[in-house]
Amino acid sequence: MFNKKKPQPGIAQTKLATLIAEDVHVTGNLEFTEGLRLDGKVSGNVTSKAGAQTLLVLSERSAVQGNVHGYDIVVNGRIVGDVIADHFVELQSNAHVVGNIYYQQLRMDCGASVDGKLTRRDPGEAPSLLPDASVTSASSVSSVTDVEVLD
Repeated sequence: MFNKKKPQPGIAQTKLATLIAEDVHVTGNLEFTEGLRLDGKVSGNVTSKAGAQTLLVLSERSAVQGNVHGYDIVVNGRIVGDVIADHFVELQSNAHVVGNIYYQQLRMDCGASVDGKLTRRDPGEAPSLLPDASVTSASSVSSVTDVEVLD
């Protein structure tokens, strides 16, 4: 009765199956399954396979010019575009997002910044009610609210 632990919020998937190195620049949309660590640059949308519990990790050296959609997303680099997480978003201290963030759970470290809206999703909310990451253009992103966490 007293030994039951509450489920802790956070990342569900921990496997990183693919690495895009720092010296790689991808032009075009990128779709991944399982886990992806991005150290390089992507000019296009980065999207996980629909319905999969994926993990996307963007290192401090990464940059994405396009929308990002995944199950669990950890950002420590730069994104110009919307971020849509089906579950969890972690913005580490070097994260800079110019665009809106849609999430169920959010963790934001001191130093991370967001130029856009933070919108919490209900767990039962259908992804179809959100902007489509494969259709929305990064150039259509407009700053609505400036949010910055300071110490």
